[in-house]
Amino acid sequence: QVQLVESGGGLVQAGGSLRLSCAASGRTVSSYAMGWFRQAPGKERETVSTIDWSGSATYYADFVKGRFTISRDNAKNTVYLLMNNLEPEDTAVYSCAARPSGAASTTQYQYTYWGQGTQVTVSS
Repeated sequence: QVQLVESGGGLVQAGGSLRLSCAASGRTVSSYAMGWFRQAPGKERETVSTIDWSGSATYYADFVKGRFTISRDNAKNTVYLLMNNLEPEDTAVYSCAARPSGAASTTQYQYTYWGQGTQVTVSS
């Protein structure tokens, strides 16, 4: 089993930055693809960014492209999401997930393990 714990969320003004972390435990996720997803109140969860096992292949949703950067440190069993130039529309609960297949996917049901999420609130 893999446990995922997100951290780094909080309240920030528009234009500000946050770095989210997703720490895995239970087993190494160095061979897993990882993803960040978000869910705003009253909306469905959406894919934000994904990264393959090696870190060489990444995906960004259009609404974060150029502002967010996903990365991973397999030695620390941790994945990060650096969020710059935050907008009020980025307000949501951000969750990370792990997919045992090393190939990243934007399809949420292909991710087996999920964290509880961390709240990000961007004020205008």
